[in-house]
Amino acid sequence: MRLWFGKWTAIAKESVDRAAIFAKFLCLLHVTNTYIFSPTLVYGPSMLPTLNLTGDVVLSEFISHRLGKVGPGDVVLIQSPENPRKTITKRIVAMEGEVVSFLVDPSRSEKSRTVVVPKGHVWIQGDNIYASKDSRNFGPVPYGLIQGKVCCRVWPIDCFGTL
Repeated sequence: MRLWFGKWTAIAKESVDRAAIFAKFLCLLHVTNTYIFSPTLVYGPSMLPTLNLTGDVVLSEFISHRLGKVGPGDVVLIQSPENPRKTITKRIVAMEGEVVSFLVDPSRSEKSRTVVVPKGHVWIQGDNIYASKDSRNFGPVPYGLIQGKVCCRVWPIDCFGTL
């Protein structure tokens, strides 16, 4: 009886140890995915030709924008100012205090407008000015809506949505 009990005790201890390791792994994965970096699927016409229309998986890091280390030229993930449940991917064109000149409606006229980006805001635009809803439509975006900075494109998704 004692031998049988000893075996089960050893098995139970090993099971608890493995469960603890697995729980620690899940905690690390959660912290990494939420606060450090994460793969993100982005799609749509606004960032053509930089990102594909049918979708790309990009690696986004979440530290730079908290340290104020984003600037003009960086591609960022931003909580949409129009729909807070949506995340959009755009390029920062100007930071607070900078002057931006842009075409109001590039497909219909040559009319341009000049704006000074207010304090605490950034000016974002998609790379495809003909198919992008960005700061030209909704104005400067508060810096606090930036969720992450795109580091690199991991791989493209084909037109059927498979890897």
